[in-house]
Amino acid sequence: MQDLTEGVARFQRDVYPAKAELFAHLAATHRPTTLFISCSDARVVPELLTQSEPGELFVIRTAGNLVPAHTPGPDGVAASIEYAVAVLGVRDIVVCGHSACGAMTALAENHDLSGAPAIADWLRHADASRARATADPGAKKVDTLVRENVLAQLANLTTHPSVARALAENTVTLHGWVYDIPTGTVDDVAAPGRPATLAA
Repeated sequence: MQDLTEGVARFQRDVYPAKAELFAHLAATHRPTTLFISCSDARVVPELLTQSEPGELFVIRTAGNLVPAHTPGPDGVAASIEYAVAVLGVRDIVVCGHSACGAMTALAENHDLSGAPAIADWLRHADASRARATADPGAKKVDTLVRENVLAQLANLTTHPSVARALAENTVTLHGWVYDIPTGTVDDVAAPGRPATLAA
C-alpha cells in the first residue's frame, strides 16, 4: 500500500500539473475512440501498450479477456460494451490476448479448478476457443489457445445487439490482437492472412 500512496503523491506532484489542461477538458468530456477488452493480468496495461492518453480508451478487463455471448439479464461486461458502443460511439473495438495467460494455460493444461468454482464457471466462456484450438494440433497449446480465444471472443462480441447494429452500419471495426510479453510485439490475429505483426 505504501507504494500506491507514494505513486499517488508522485502523480499529484509531477504528472497532474503537466497534464492539467487535459484533465480539465476530461472533467466535462468523455469521448474515447476505442473499446479495449483485455485480460485482467497485471502484466497487460492497455494504456501503456498503446501509449494512449487518459480519455482515449474505454477499457474492460476480464480473466482471459473473455466476452460472454449476449444473453438477457444483468451482465456487467454486456452493459459496458453497450455503453461504449451505443452511448460513447467508439469506432474501434480491440480484443487483446497475451502470452503466458493464466486462464488459457489452465484450460490448455487441464488444471484442476475444483477448488476455484467461480473461475471454472467463468472459463466456460472459452469453450468455443478450446474447440477451435484442438483443430490446430501444431503449435504450442497455450499459444494456439490464446490466439483462437481472441477470435472466439470477437465472434461473441458480434452477438451483442449494440455491436451487431454498429457493424451493420459500418460505424465500428473489430480487431483481434495478441501481445507477447517478453518481446513487446503485437500480432493482429484477425487480419486477412493472419497472423501479421503490427507495424512499429
